[in-house]
Amino acid sequence: MNTATHLSETLVELDVEFVFGYPGGRVIELFSDLGDTPIQVIRPRDEREASVMAEMYGRLTRKPGVLAGQGPWIGSLGAIGQMEARLGSSPMVVLTEASERGEYSTLAPYQQARGDYGGLSLPDILGAITKEHWFPRTPVETLRSVHLAFKHATSGRPGPTAVILDGGAISKDVPENPVPPLWDANAQTKTWKSRPTDADLDQAVTALEAAERPVIVAGNGIHAANAYDELVTVADQFDCAVATSYLGKSTIAETHPRAAGVIGSFGHEGANQVVSEADVLLVVGSRLNPMDSNWQAPEFIRPDEQTIIHADADTRNAGWVYPADVGLIGDAKETLAALATRGEATSGWAKDRVAEAQQDFTAPECEANSSPVKPQRAVKEIERVVDEDTIVTADSGNNRFWLLNYLQTPAPRTYFGSGGVGGMGWAGPAAVSAALATDKDVIAVAGDGGFAMTMTSIETAVEYGVAPTYVVLNDTSLGMVREMDADMPGVEFQNTDFVAVADALGGNGIRAESPDELRAGLQTGNAADTPTVIDVRIDRSERMADTLQSSFYASVGGLHE
Repeated sequence: MNTATHLSETLVELDVEFVFGYPGGRVIELFSDLGDTPIQVIRPRDEREASVMAEMYGRLTRKPGVLAGQGPWIGSLGAIGQMEARLGSSPMVVLTEASERGEYSTLAPYQQARGDYGGLSLPDILGAITKEHWFPRTPVETLRSVHLAFKHATSGRPGPTAVILDGGAISKDVPENPVPPLWDANAQTKTWKSRPTDADLDQAVTALEAAERPVIVAGNGIHAANAYDELVTVADQFDCAVATSYLGKSTIAETHPRAAGVIGSFGHEGANQVVSEADVLLVVGSRLNPMDSNWQAPEFIRPDEQTIIHADADTRNAGWVYPADVGLIGDAKETLAALATRGEATSGWAKDRVAEAQQDFTAPECEANSSPVKPQRAVKEIERVVDEDTIVTADSGNNRFWLLNYLQTPAPRTYFGSGGVGGMGWAGPAAVSAALATDKDVIAVAGDGGFAMTMTSIETAVEYGVAPTYVVLNDTSLGMVREMDADMPGVEFQNTDFVAVADALGGNGIRAESPDELRAGLQTGNAADTPTVIDVRIDRSERMADTLQSSFYASVGGLHE
């Protein structure tokens, strides 16, 4: 059997639902065979959007999102989604090629990317941004590499893996009885979950039972392990408050009586204070990177005064930023389930303290009826239509921080934001992917800068029959950069007519210049069977950095972004 045909059958065996990509180079052979399978090929307008769609699919389903396309473009345009997957722990498998031209490759042919003199080195590019990559040279190596790519994408800390399909390694026939043999794809890609040692679990329980002010910091690892129920169980069992990292938002319903909010430099002041007041911190699935840790403001987290229990799938991450007293190495779901069976405690502190912290989810501007619309009020109008069957995708920039602070999520898995590498233009393609992968309502929120980068995702949504709502918080500028320096060249945009853009791409465009118009637009979008773009003119005098900067972040000088 031809290797490309065998590969497409392997993807079917592994229950691949979608391949996101753009046909080109030697990947055309794979695309041709996919047409004879139940796998749906989703072809957006470019590889950037395809990479984001694959990353979001992996983030939502925890099955590898498959990205396919020609090497030079997967290694450039398509790098955005791969970098987000690498830093945000989303499983992804990339199937690409080196635009190999056989015996002409050493003569620097057009687009050649296998690394010979005169060409590009796609292996070097992918080696820098993926978790693992393979460059097989025979049909058997190709198929075994694909098995390994799926295995490594989900094992340990999830992430992107890549296979570079080259020349005869994709076009030749697979031997009937190869040596070494080819094993069953599902057997070869199987993974196992790890859990902490009994001694480490006992030490963690001892600390939690002795705590007077226990706090859990829930990170993206809770999403990755689908450990939502276990998180709440442990919080109840040991009477903890729960704060989240940026990527951990919606790991717990933020209306829950234990949910204190989002920590970090532009997070909730109340949540930051709760974490700082803790005597025992149980950090689960968060590295405590600089944005989450207020750029390590000395008075925020204090290892010499607080007991730190750090749970992570990767032993290198436990105690990475702050020295940990206890490391719990394993899958977050397994770790939390084990803790819940080993002890319990009552401090009497957490719920009252959380009730106070939750006041930060609102502000007087959230009720403002002014025009242009206050961004705080815009978020509260979005919140009105978000229920447990809604997913919000948030772009990078000011919009993300307005959402982090004022969108009080009603259930787990209702908010996902660009925050691994944090590239602009993420929310739109991610919303299309979320709509394809689930039967939920999806709302993409972006500034006008990020929305314009990938607004052709509207056309992709139309083509594949899904209808996300796009909310553009439009201040006709790069808002976050403008706040740093209003005189900086390149921060202002022309007044683009996004309503006309939406209509031209097959969607429905709505201009909203007041809260009432935004509310009506969201209701229209929610009911529509085509994508809806709501161009919300927001008050650009509202300065996100000044309004939302935490006191801890201010103490180290602020605006390290």
